[in-house]
Amino acid sequence: MTQAQHRRRRLGLLASIPLAVTTMATLAVAPANGAPAAQSAPVDPMTAVAAMQPSWNLGNTFDAIPDETSWGNPLTTKATFDGLRAQGFRSVRIPVTWYPHQSDTAPYTIDAAWMTRVKQVVDWALADGLYVEINVHHDSWQWIKYMSTDHDNILARFDATWQQIAAAFKDEPRKLLMESINEPQFDNATDAQKTQYLRELNTSFHDIVRNSGGQNKDRLLVLPSEETNNAQNWLDDLSTTISSLHDRNLVATVHYYSWYPFSVNIAGGTTFDAKAQQDLTEGFARVHDTLVAKGIPVYLGEYGLLTSPHSGYVERGEMLKYFEEVDYEARINGITTAVWDAANDFLNRGTMQWVDPEMEALIKTSWTTRSGTASTDNLFVPKSGPIPAQTITLNTNGNFFAGLWQGNTPLIPYLDYTLDGDRLTLTSRALTRLAGDRAYGVNSTLQVRYSRGVPWQLHVRSADQPVLADASGTTTSLVIPTQFHGDLLATMEATYADGTNAGPASWTPFQQFGYAFAPDYTAGTTTLTADFLNSLKDGAPVKLVFHYWTGATLTYQVTKSGTTVTGTAS
Repeated sequence: MTQAQHRRRRLGLLASIPLAVTTMATLAVAPANGAPAAQSAPVDPMTAVAAMQPSWNLGNTFDAIPDETSWGNPLTTKATFDGLRAQGFRSVRIPVTWYPHQSDTAPYTIDAAWMTRVKQVVDWALADGLYVEINVHHDSWQWIKYMSTDHDNILARFDATWQQIAAAFKDEPRKLLMESINEPQFDNATDAQKTQYLRELNTSFHDIVRNSGGQNKDRLLVLPSEETNNAQNWLDDLSTTISSLHDRNLVATVHYYSWYPFSVNIAGGTTFDAKAQQDLTEGFARVHDTLVAKGIPVYLGEYGLLTSPHSGYVERGEMLKYFEEVDYEARINGITTAVWDAANDFLNRGTMQWVDPEMEALIKTSWTTRSGTASTDNLFVPKSGPIPAQTITLNTNGNFFAGLWQGNTPLIPYLDYTLDGDRLTLTSRALTRLAGDRAYGVNSTLQVRYSRGVPWQLHVRSADQPVLADASGTTTSLVIPTQFHGDLLATMEATYADGTNAGPASWTPFQQFGYAFAPDYTAGTTTLTADFLNSLKDGAPVKLVFHYWTGATLTYQVTKSGTTVTGTAS
């Protein structure tokens, strides 16, 4: 069968899920009398995991090291889960790192106060009718990863950890799920050894919980792939492990943070391009075909980008296209999604309101339908002189174009814009009006409206050629005075005179946004970081090329001499 036919088959199989899930969620989460929902979960595992959609991670909290507030988040309260439920979430993943509260020698006792605190927040979430998942989190890279050199002790500690957790939570309702280990990884191990170690841990976890009594006899247990990766070999290993356990109440979990160059803006990965889209669609199809199609429910325990959505490291429109697509791909492949929220990236921990209303609307819409996007969210016009017409490509995502608006005012077809297939052209007349006095930056914002979903924001920006100035500093940082003139920085490439790559990412000339360099549009500076500067050869001039979203490029030279750094504008 062709790829297109295969895709339609997956869509067809899932066509009836949204209505069923919506009905279940309404009955389970929002009873008419407003009382907390009943704590039962559907007997069928696929149905139960579908009812968990959508999900959210209480990230950087109980997984923080050493304590709940150590990574900047406030204490969790009952109001946290009240707010989460009010926002339409049906489940919460509560990652827990145990080792800071556990003796590091046998019998590996977990501190009673820590166990009590974890149980308290779990019970608050359950009382709100939410499904809850707990796990063994950063222990994976703090001590479990040394299994190849300390196998017996690691396994003994892992077993003791889960014996205590299983005992403490055995009487919790079946809406509580347990995940064996977060992002399992093993140092100094071959692929075959990694397969062996993870199978040992997952199997031991399964046996311990199932034999611990109470509700654990048929609780949904969540098993990860190696590093929770969607590579085919790791998915095959996970499928084999699940099949060998002969237990219908098992759930598979993977994570997804996009194609790495796009996720952190490195190696020229500035856009959610065909490569990034392919990584997403093929990865989710593998998960479906290897697990979901065999009747194994899948929980996408974490998804997002490896950079904060508010950092500006990934261009905003490209980021929004990614989040729209990832939720859609998960939905058509029958995968329940849990967004990773480290600290006010999506929900404000104090108010439990969304930090970014536009992202809220886009993500919430993608839970049930699709929103159209476009090839860009910025239309750059010159600061002076005639403004030419501009054409963008619409990504309708199965919708149809329904008009172009500025606020409550529709733009006029043919006078303000023309549409030829998926090519939308704004006329010179319209852009000149929308640019107004052409002050640097956003002059006006348009909405590309589609038949369904969230309108696509299109910003008309006035810009001129950026200007860089000479600078001096140390290997701590080099702050380059920058007149951005309304333009936005896309990426930076760095090379030595012989053409070899310069910078900490020696495999590519295009260095990582934020890690090697970062713009500050308010301060009018571009900073080269200590990580970048300390990676440079002493006395070897480095050519920098700054790429901007208008298409402009600027060349700059940096030389390190000991701890002194000088920068010269070309």
